[in-house]
Amino acid sequence: MTRKKHEGKRNDGGGGRLRRDFRMVGIAILAAFGLWHLGDVRSGALVSGDMWLVNGYLVLLAAGLAAAGILGLLLSGRGRTGEERAGRNMERIYFVAGLSLGLLYLFVLPPLSAPDEISHYISAYQLSSHMLGRPSNSEDGHVLVRMEDWFLEDVYGDYTYHAEEGIWVKDGTTDGTGLATVLGQSLEEETYRLIYENGFNRNRADPSGELAQSPYPPVITTPLAYIPQAAGIALARILKTGSLGLAYLGRLGNLLFFVGVTGLAMKRMPFGKEVLFAVALLPMTLHLSASFSYDAWIMAWIFYFTACCLDLAYQAERVRTEDIVTLAAVMAMAGPCKMIYAVFMGLCLLIPLYKFGSRKRWILSAGCVLSVWAVAMLLVNRGTVTSYVTETESYVEWAGEAGYTLGTLIHQPIKCLRLLFNTLVWQAEHYHLTMIGAYLGNIDPILNITYPVVMLFTACLALITFRKPGEDLILTGGRRLWIWLLCLGCAGAAMFSMLLAWTPLSAQVISGVQGRYFLPFLPVLLMTFKNDCLVLTGDKTKELLYVMCCANVYVLLRIFSIVAMRL
Repeated sequence: MTRKKHEGKRNDGGGGRLRRDFRMVGIAILAAFGLWHLGDVRSGALVSGDMWLVNGYLVLLAAGLAAAGILGLLLSGRGRTGEERAGRNMERIYFVAGLSLGLLYLFVLPPLSAPDEISHYISAYQLSSHMLGRPSNSEDGHVLVRMEDWFLEDVYGDYTYHAEEGIWVKDGTTDGTGLATVLGQSLEEETYRLIYENGFNRNRADPSGELAQSPYPPVITTPLAYIPQAAGIALARILKTGSLGLAYLGRLGNLLFFVGVTGLAMKRMPFGKEVLFAVALLPMTLHLSASFSYDAWIMAWIFYFTACCLDLAYQAERVRTEDIVTLAAVMAMAGPCKMIYAVFMGLCLLIPLYKFGSRKRWILSAGCVLSVWAVAMLLVNRGTVTSYVTETESYVEWAGEAGYTLGTLIHQPIKCLRLLFNTLVWQAEHYHLTMIGAYLGNIDPILNITYPVVMLFTACLALITFRKPGEDLILTGGRRLWIWLLCLGCAGAAMFSMLLAWTPLSAQVISGVQGRYFLPFLPVLLMTFKNDCLVLTGDKTKELLYVMCCANVYVLLRIFSIVAMRL
């Protein structure tokens, strides 16, 4: 009896105890790296004179070590009824991991530093005004913000402006460039200084309630994608916080939404919970979830859509009406944001026909999901689709030259195929790095994760994905091939859209495609890689997840030290 008990403890890797010495080694390594980068922070602080950076870094180090310690303890727990109970614990542990690490990313990478975050911020601000019943746009369509919140878009006060009917309108900047410096868009030591000097209680709401026009246009997409961020901004406006408090509350709303919906997806998944957990711990995923970006909305709902399809295909006894409503609603909410993920509706075809009760009900269900998505697309993206189909000329503004159109693709197919081939050959490494999170901030190559750490995250993903002893192979044969085709279709659609919207005719590769576009379908793609050829000798899932948590803390310490020295 005693011997069997001890053998059970030894072999219960994924759901059993994470050894205390393993946890302590992780914390010790983090502490060592933390002290190493403390020297970098101190050097930067001595040059800039901002010695408070050292204290800020020590707070980050303490918070990171505490998060690693708590997550290590949570990952060491066992389910009360074995594997099933351990699986249920995954989403609970994820909630703590996603929230704690997300909060650290939220503060280390400050507001408006994520890709295109200024446009997402303005879109959320506009929606918050609608929520509060306050003026949202001027007559010419510009989004209206509180006068004091202009600080986020003009941190040095470079705008020259005048008042028109009680609304402040910018004329330009003192240096004649037209646009002023946005907080966090180029993340430097000065950004941390501005946040430190202004704080949350300074630059508070002006009781006069004066409004100003933002020069930045909102994103043309479904307003639903900005509900979490807008709710945070609305709360800040009700509380009359300063502009920084408003920005952080908006980001916090997005983080809470992402963690909540991803946790629900993890709970519903019949298998592969640990794979979704691992993808949600990637630095790029955490960075986007703790920003204003609508990528968090897209990822969370595609994760949930995947979980629903897998649940209905492999666990549920039958497909209920509420399941069809859920699938249709999810695609209607996520689809209009990025049309490329419409391909993923094909995941519904994994659900066996007999679970619908009849072929007629299957056809009605498929038509319902497709119709609701089509209506949402028509309402939101009709203009975009029309321009792609009808325009005979295209101009890529950032490159200052002509771009591709559908006519170009039809009349020069060989050139387009060569462009696609060059993209796959030359850009594959870039897609891998930006999917994991090698370039954080506004795709800033300076805010990089070292290549060994990128490979550490990649290795953890692979090892978590591989088949464990006694684990059944579920996604096999035609279903595996179908998922590959869907993921390939999403990736191809991403390249096709950026070819039309962002690539000049002189380019040798398709411009604008980033690895983060592949994150929504990465979990289900990884699940198909389980096979009989590569089978692990033991289940070390929780140890690997713990390594990813510690690696994220290291990433944050490194990023802080880089910014502190970036004078």
